[in-house]
Amino acid sequence: MIIYEAIKSEFLHDVFEDKLIDNIVNNYAEKVGGINKSELRAWDNSMKYMHLILLDPEIPDDAGVAIEFKIPYTSKRVDFLISGSNDRNQSVVIVELKQWQDIEKVDGKEAIVKTFLGGGVRETTHPSYQAWSYAALIEDYNENVQDNQMELFPCAYLHNYIKVPDDPIVNDSYQYYVEKAPVFRKGDAAKLRDFIKKHIKFGDNKENLYKIENGRIRPSKSLQDSLLNMLKGNTEFVMIDDQKVVYEAAKMLAKEAQRTNKKQVLIVKGGPGTGKSVLAINLLVELTAQNMVCQYVTKNAAPRAIYAKKLKKDFRKGHIDNLFKGSGSYIDVPKNTFDVLIVDEAHRLNEKSGMFNHLGENQMKEIIHASNFSIFFIDERQRVTLKDAGSISSIHHFAEQDQASVSTALLDSQFRCNGSDGYLAWIDDVLQIRKTANESYIGSNYDFRVYSDPVQMRDEIYRLNKLNNKARLLAGYCWDWKKEGKNNSQVHDIELSNQFSMSWNLGNSDSWAIDENSVQEVGCIHTSQGLEFDYVGVIIGDDMYHSDDLVQTDFTKRAKTDSSLKGIKKLSKEEPEKAMKLADEIIRNTYRTLLTRGQKGCFVYCTNKDLENYLLERIGEIQAQYEPNEFFEGKKSVAEERESYK
Repeated sequence: MIIYEAIKSEFLHDVFEDKLIDNIVNNYAEKVGGINKSELRAWDNSMKYMHLILLDPEIPDDAGVAIEFKIPYTSKRVDFLISGSNDRNQSVVIVELKQWQDIEKVDGKEAIVKTFLGGGVRETTHPSYQAWSYAALIEDYNENVQDNQMELFPCAYLHNYIKVPDDPIVNDSYQYYVEKAPVFRKGDAAKLRDFIKKHIKFGDNKENLYKIENGRIRPSKSLQDSLLNMLKGNTEFVMIDDQKVVYEAAKMLAKEAQRTNKKQVLIVKGGPGTGKSVLAINLLVELTAQNMVCQYVTKNAAPRAIYAKKLKKDFRKGHIDNLFKGSGSYIDVPKNTFDVLIVDEAHRLNEKSGMFNHLGENQMKEIIHASNFSIFFIDERQRVTLKDAGSISSIHHFAEQDQASVSTALLDSQFRCNGSDGYLAWIDDVLQIRKTANESYIGSNYDFRVYSDPVQMRDEIYRLNKLNNKARLLAGYCWDWKKEGKNNSQVHDIELSNQFSMSWNLGNSDSWAIDENSVQEVGCIHTSQGLEFDYVGVIIGDDMYHSDDLVQTDFTKRAKTDSSLKGIKKLSKEEPEKAMKLADEIIRNTYRTLLTRGQKGCFVYCTNKDLENYLLERIGEIQAQYEPNEFFEGKKSVAEERESYK
């Protein structure tokens, strides 16, 4: 998605006539949503500088100019692009624009600087690293860039930044990225012009911009597919912005804990799809490479089992088991046995461990005690059972008990749901988890549909799964998991009509997400949380319904075999108000989690027709332009389907 595009001569005219900002605002409102005044001021200021840069007649008049290109699968946008060709290939110059006036060098953290942002001085990525990482992501995701020998040339332009002696922004510690993406400061206009002219010798009438914007998006590298290469020492994921900041902060805390023997705890908050698991595995690889004794910890067995299955051909089982552990593994482990314990999905941690929840005292306490440095990746809105006890306040409590220093960090860059922060906020609004500004906006390029017929939804998931085995059916836990059918595909647990009857995932709960034939089985919260797919079809059962203009929940409609609400009936007799609040929160969180497992799209079938009509009404209000990620001849486009809701 591009907010503004033109050829150079049109861009110069729009700036000169003071029409550019109006064009940007109109396009932004249509494609993205609301805009704040600080962004407007930044655009107005920066575009005047870019106008002066592009006035050079040696830069072709028909070179393409684009403003605010959204990188696929992320919520990040490239500030400025110039397209054309050089003597060899088609080329695009990427310019990351900054209003910064000064920076501070940050020692010990790769590619991290300090500057004034958001009302205070804070750490962020070096602008050269940012420009380079954005270019790397475009190359990684865009098929047209890959197949058309298109070269991307990133740089950063800090037009308000005054050079000083021993300038920290070009310090030797940043040179690796400055060489990949030169940084231009106040007074460097001629140098930036020369950089653009070197790579844009001939115009292309926006052709390359069109190719970038309309290039088919290749499926992103999923965590489970790439772990093998990561463990062999290859960097499979380029971390951007807040990911990189947290990564470097964690590395420094790990070294500090090792050097001083002072216990450290890092709490990393982030919603669905903010890259928590990717960052956790990157840290496991990096800190292990530094000869630290590290383990990746989750309560949920499914992610660990998938990693083990991917790795079993190249690593001995014992080696894998030593890397990936369950959260109940640290009872009675001596203090600081491990250098680092990296806890993913920390909101799923229990108090007690063991099959009967009778072992140990508290998993958070035990993990902090057993490690010199513990990292907790947490999203408290993904607590989905009564036993889920992981909370930020509890981590602080047990860290204080063990005299550990606590640091906190936030991940907000979006990598799931096509990078749409809007979709996640919309889901929260639709499920009435919280009121958001996204009542009628989910972002472009995310495929959300509501089906009245579960057979049609199932068939669409089957069709999409043929592409790469990354589409799955999920359901709320409203159907009993029949004991006699746990390994028998002929026993169907979920029956929605004469034409629709399917089994819960069979005896393959841990590897269901990657097994070749598991698209013919339905997964639940326990087999899908912490994982991602390209597309999901979600069946919302009778535990959620719509009545009196409200989305409501009913825990009595949960299956008898569901243990996530075990004990709720007893609690409802003793403390009915507390029980209703807890059950309601868990049911909403469960569906929020299921509805955010798809990177490219989410389809929904509701057993409650009033809820279906409510969702159709909400879809009819959506303001979005959608082009399907996967095209099949003869299929109605999503835009057409969406229009039919209105």
